[in-house]
Amino acid sequence: MTISEALGRIRADIAEAARQAGRDAQAVRLVAVSKTFPQEDVREAIAAGQRVFGENRVQEAMQKFPALRAEFADLELHLIGPLQSNKAREAVALFDVIHTVDRDKIAGALAAEMRAQGRTPQLLVQVNTGEEPQKAGIAPREAVDFVARCRTEHGLAIAGLMCIPPVGDIPALHFALLDELCRRAGVAERSMGMSQDYETAVRHGATLVRVGSAIFGHRDYPA
Repeated sequence: MTISEALGRIRADIAEAARQAGRDAQAVRLVAVSKTFPQEDVREAIAAGQRVFGENRVQEAMQKFPALRAEFADLELHLIGPLQSNKAREAVALFDVIHTVDRDKIAGALAAEMRAQGRTPQLLVQVNTGEEPQKAGIAPREAVDFVARCRTEHGLAIAGLMCIPPVGDIPALHFALLDELCRRAGVAERSMGMSQDYETAVRHGATLVRVGSAIFGHRDYPA
């Protein structure tokens, strides 16, 4: 299946899942996760009409996207991987949406850079819904208070929450939890669902689904 064909199938899946849930499919944005894939694959997705892309690492995105953005001014770039405070400057300069705000140090660094640069990327708080010790994200019991603290102490407008369910768990349970936390925090964006579970995520209210391998194919990670 080509990248164009894969995108067509996924868009149809999203539309059907939204219909089943009584939702407008236009309320769901497909983030094509292009991490580890070359610029040529991104260009093929662009040719198929895709304009929203996600990258895990600031450095890789800096190598890949400035030239593409010079050609395609309507590209939207999302940071979906962990952010270190020493990369806050580059992240604010490059990304339109940052999904992985998860501690006060990052919130403070982003706030300072946004003031300095006059840029206001949309911000989401990453929630570690499975409370996995090896995974980034704030604990669910702390998420609502953290969103409030981002607003009052750091002056940040938090647009939503993001989660990555543990491998082997039932993803719907984590999506339902994130949806409830969004309601309690008073935020609209729900970044949840990946290649294996994006349809389930749409049925549980996802507004952003992050799909990579189902679009671009198998990833070959560096040894």
